[in-house]
Amino acid sequence: MIHKLLACIIAASIAINATAQSIDSTDTTIYQSVTADTITSGQDKAPLPSDPYTRFKPTQLILPGTLIAIGSWGVCNGWFSGIKHDIKNEMSHLRGDHYIHVDDYIQYLPSIAYVGLGSAGVKSRLRFKERLVVTATAYMAMGIMVNGIKYTVGEKRPDSSARNSFPSGHTATVFMGAELIRQEYSLGIAIGAYTVAVGTAFLRMYNERHWLNDVIAGAGIGILSARIGYWLLPFNRRIFRISPRSTAAVAAMPSYDPVNRAFGLAFAASF
Repeated sequence: MIHKLLACIIAASIAINATAQSIDSTDTTIYQSVTADTITSGQDKAPLPSDPYTRFKPTQLILPGTLIAIGSWGVCNGWFSGIKHDIKNEMSHLRGDHYIHVDDYIQYLPSIAYVGLGSAGVKSRLRFKERLVVTATAYMAMGIMVNGIKYTVGEKRPDSSARNSFPSGHTATVFMGAELIRQEYSLGIAIGAYTVAVGTAFLRMYNERHWLNDVIAGAGIGILSARIGYWLLPFNRRIFRISPRSTAAVAAMPSYDPVNRAFGLAFAASF
């Protein structure tokens, strides 16, 4: 059954990477021609007409909507339920007693990279404040959707520890960060982020925390949340009065507590 799971993961990756290449090249050229020096404070009060990454397009709902629909279908469909249990059994044989809980930490890597890479010298489309606002908006949208569905559906986890399995919050978090990176940075960085996302989704099933349909729906919610963050950016520019000429710097320092076996990350930012 593992080969079927890997086939599903590969197919999802191909679909995501195909979406990454579907950005209109003309719009991208127009967007990149808009610099901070050409935006006046009066224009800051309205959405930028030449910003393709904040413009809503119905086609952007196809991928996340499909993933959410497939995941939702898997909650109650008998045929899909058989596949879920087969995968659970295969994961049990693969895992034995060796759980790998790194997914509790790497779920945040894409989001941290999205906010910090631009300040570390990597070419980005948005400034630090804008990336911070986009991330906060996406997290808010994701939290509302994930928790609202979790406690409405009440699907039991594979390890029977609780009834909040559907959808996967870890998967939603990591796919949200990966999609943010896809929209902001180069394709190579996006592929790396999506590799982390797919790996996290796999580990959620490997660690007996989620079913296959949970991670599929979680991926869809994460991608949708990231796009919501960009769609609402023009409104947030007005609300937070983000200055087009502002400068910002950020530094991050990871840490590890060997006594409590806990990882930490300290941030320092100037605006």
